[in-house]
Amino acid sequence: MTAEEQKIEAAREALRSVQSGMSLGLGTGSTAKEFVALLGDALARGELRDIRCTCTSKQTEDQARTLGIPLFALADISPLDLAIDGADEIDAQLRLIKGRGGALLREKIVEQQAKRFIVIADESKIVERLGAGVLPVEVTPFALDVLEKRFSTMGLAPVLRLRDGQPRITDEGHRILDVRVPAQSDIEEIVARIRELAGVVETGFFPTEATEALIATSNGVRRMTR
Repeated sequence: MTAEEQKIEAAREALRSVQSGMSLGLGTGSTAKEFVALLGDALARGELRDIRCTCTSKQTEDQARTLGIPLFALADISPLDLAIDGADEIDAQLRLIKGRGGALLREKIVEQQAKRFIVIADESKIVERLGAGVLPVEVTPFALDVLEKRFSTMGLAPVLRLRDGQPRITDEGHRILDVRVPAQSDIEEIVARIRELAGVVETGFFPTEATEALIATSNGVRRMTR
């Protein structure tokens, strides 16, 4: 299977965990988009009913509305029965790096309100060590310049995320600095140091949020549990 086909298979497997009457958190990104599409189709066919959803981004909200998926404020339906979302990196301990789509803050808020959080991904997202790619850090605009300098002195090689040549603005009005976790460093220690700094809103390190993962491979879907 191609990576795209694997994403669809993981999303299809996750849909098996959804039952009528559930409250759901809908994730953001290419794999989560496949799940939202399948959910909308199941509702349209009458296979699922009385589903109440909240979204991790305006992008997902727009998709859900076009599919007729009922949307609610998080506070009105939490705690959620289930959250479904993708990940950028997954390690053997079911720790994640998320947020390369820019929705890390809302994703973490929603997924911490879920009784179960199922990660859906293709096999390319499995890594031996978190930090193979960048770690997103959401920061306030006021602190952006000083934090960029501070991260540089910490050896994190920060890069301001851009969109169309301008700073990427998150749904909450913040900016994103993509940093690199040094190869010999402990990601938990690095994140703890980052979070000590005023102006840091959140990081894309999700150490305990996921309860399980559905990883689509060329040999089928593999389930990881904590």
